Formats: sequence, C-alpha cells, structure tokens
Amino acid sequence: MAFVSEDDFRHSSNSTYRTTSSSLHTDQEALLGKLPDCPPHPLQRPEDRFNGAYIIFFSLGVGGLLPWNFFVTAKEYWIFKLCNCSSPAPGEESEDSDILNYFESYLSIASTVPSVLCLVANFLLVNRVPIHVRVLASLTVMLAIFVVMTALVKVDTSSWTRSFFAVTIACMAILSGSSTVFNSSVFGMTGSFPMRNSQALISGGAMGGTISAVASLVDLALSNDVTKSTLAFFLTADIFLGLCIGLYLLLPRLEYARYYMRPVRPPHVFSGEEPPLQDSPSDPLVAPRSSSSPTPPLCPILKRTAGLGFCVAYLFFITSAIFPAISTNIESLNKDSGSPWTTKFFIPITAFLLYNFADLCGRQITAWVQVPGPRSKVLPALVLLRTGLIPLFMFCNFQPRVHLQSVVFPSDIYPVLFSSLLGLSNGYLSTLALIYGPKIVSRELAEATGVVMSFYMYVGLALGSACSALLVHLI
Repeated sequence: MAFVSEDDFRHSSNSTYRTTSSSLHTDQEALLGKLPDCPPHPLQRPEDRFNGAYIIFFSLGVGGLLPWNFFVTAKEYWIFKLCNCSSPAPGEESEDSDILNYFESYLSIASTVPSVLCLVANFLLVNRVPIHVRVLASLTVMLAIFVVMTALVKVDTSSWTRSFFAVTIACMAILSGSSTVFNSSVFGMTGSFPMRNSQALISGGAMGGTISAVASLVDLALSNDVTKSTLAFFLTADIFLGLCIGLYLLLPRLEYARYYMRPVRPPHVFSGEEPPLQDSPSDPLVAPRSSSSPTPPLCPILKRTAGLGFCVAYLFFITSAIFPAISTNIESLNKDSGSPWTTKFFIPITAFLLYNFADLCGRQITAWVQVPGPRSKVLPALVLLRTGLIPLFMFCNFQPRVHLQSVVFPSDIYPVLFSSLLGLSNGYLSTLALIYGPKIVSRELAEATGVVMSFYMYVGLALGSACSALLVHLI
C-alpha cells in the first residue's frame, strides 16, 4: 500500500486536491469551491503522522463491508443449513426446497430494501444525531447480529429450518441497514478530510471483497467441514467489527483528525438575496441556531452533484447488471477436461477473485492519479463507454444459452480479461466520482453530500440488479 504525502496537496476549509499540472486548473478550482486567493485558516494544518488516519479509514472500509461479504459468500453453509441437517433420504425432496431455491432472491431483497430506507433515514439524521452516535450504534448492532449468527453455526437447526430461515433473513436486513448507516456516515465524515482519506475508505471496502473471495477459494480447496470454515469466517468478522469500534474511538485522539473534525457552521438555506457564508478567521465556526436547518438542504446538493451522481449511478448500474448474474454463469470451454481449473476453480477465480482484486487496484490507483476532474466531460464519456462491457460478457460461454446460441469469444482468456476490465474501470471511475462529490459543496454540507453520493450508488445497484434478470433471460 502506498501513501501520498500531505505536502503534495493543496488545502481549503472544504477540500484538498492533488496538484498535477496547470492543465487541470479548472478542475482544481471546482474541487476548491472558493477563490484561489481565499485567506488561509488561522489554525495550522497538522500532518497525518505515520499515516495513522489513512490506515484507520482503510480499516474502517474493510470492516464496513467484510461482514456483509462473508454473509453473502457463505453459500455452501446456507445450502447445508436450509437443506435440513438431517439429510433426507435419497429420492426424497426436502420440504423446504422452495426456500432453498429462492434463498438468494430473498437475501437480495432483505439487503436492498433496508439499505435504501436507512440511507434516507441517515440523511434526515445528519443534523439531529451526532455522527459518533450513528457510527458506534451501527457498529454495535452489526457486531451483535454477527455474534448471534456465529453462535447459530454450531446449533442443529434441522428441526426448525423455516424459523432459522426467518432469523437469517431478519439478521440480513438489520445487518444491511446498519452497514449502510455506518458506511454512509463515515464516508460523509471523510468529506471534511482531504480526498486521500475518502479514497482509503473506498479502497478498504474493495479489500473486504477481495479478502472474502480469497477466503472462499481457500475454503473450497482445503475445508471438508462447511460449519468449521463458516465459523472461522464469522469469527473473523466479529474480530474485525470489534477492531473497527476501537479504531473509531482512537480516531479523535489524532491531532490530524481533530483538525478536520472540528465544528463547522450548520447548513444554511439561502434565500437567493443574501450571500453564502464564507469561512473567515474572524467569524465563529458555528452559526446562530436561528439560521440552521435540522435537515440538510437536499435540492442544492442534488443540483451540485447531478453530473457526478449520474456517473456513480450508471457505473454501478452496469457493474451490477453484469456481476454476479452474468459473470458467474460463464463456464470454461474446456470444462469436460476434468481439470480443477476448468471446473471447481474457474468461476471463483475469474468471476469473484479477479473482479474484486481489479476493483481494489482501480480504487488504489486514485491515491496517486485523479484524472479526469469533476467538471471534465471525459469522466461521463468513460462511464458511458462501459456499456460495451455488457455484450462482451453476454457473448462469452454463458450457460445455459437459449436465445443467443453463438459464442463470439471462444477462449477462456476472454472472461479473465473482461472481468479484470470490469473491476478496474469500476474501481477507478467510481472512486473518482464518489470522492469528488463532497468536495464541490461547502464544508458544512460535505457529510450530507457523502450520504447523497451513497444513495446514487444504491440506486445504480438496485436498477442494475433488476436489469440483470432481463439480460439473463435474453441470453
């Protein structure tokens, strides 16, 4: 992991941006959001000693998504639990086969709906509930849910399969909602920090996906007992969530973090005749109560972030339309050879590991390069260009094929290349759009804007998941 010195960045009370070349002056001004000759803040900006804040935000990114990833990728465990642990006699069908057949669909609904509702609630609570309360409460709930699921791993649920299914769906709904509140709150908080901290948080989320993919491969290769491997996964998630609580409590002790977490003016709704408030050394950091609004002004945020919001939503729309519905059904053309690579390991490596690792690489590249800028027309052009990835995956060896019989890319190398391109482009472009969002608004709206950017992402994921079902039927 590489770090970028704070000396390589310019600062304002609202943003930090990388100085690359004079040709990016327009984009830099867009990130700055103020005139270049704005007077500096009287407080001296401390350095991120030993990259402590960067490491904490990266770890929080891992912890925010690692439990959810483990929950979703434990497919063999759910099959074992929901097939009735008593193992029905040969030729008999489990009475709960309908639950098993549609389990992933139920899990998807239990994940998506609470996420959207909790995002809306989190936006409304930005100015009502302190961020440390929202973060610690969501982490505590996530930890409690995973402790319950960890305890159930070694419990024989064969006599109450349907009740176990209901408990699992309820736990998934609570876990997903809590994870959304945690991730959107911390991402909103990083809006007041230099961009490298937002990038660290987003890269940490991708690392969580990569770790879960590697763990799944190791389990596939070595484990013979699904309950033992699942217990190890869930205990790892428990430990990481506990670590996240400790790291978040440690964050305010860093001088660097305290500087960027200092109080700012609450959001102010402008009438159109009065000028917007500007930070200045002589003004207090907190405005009078009469000018504050309990709910952040949504319309100005949506207006300022419309372009970047479209980029985020469309990026995740294309990605979720392909992954995992299409990419995980692309089989090796040499499957009949009986080789472990072409049978047992082909899909886990090409669809999961390669995508997650490429996504992590794309997000990490933004620590060094932030091009194109937030106002550049190149960014939405690159986002729209990713539409071409859909037919590329559809004409690989997707099975079963009903309507499109021809396979245009008759080699196993193509899924490898396409999955890598899908992950790399998703990681790089989505990270740029997400970290730019809170930087093009005033600092007091940065946290609320971070929540709104997360909402764009979930909209894209929901629409893409719905579209994936249509694409699968077209193939």
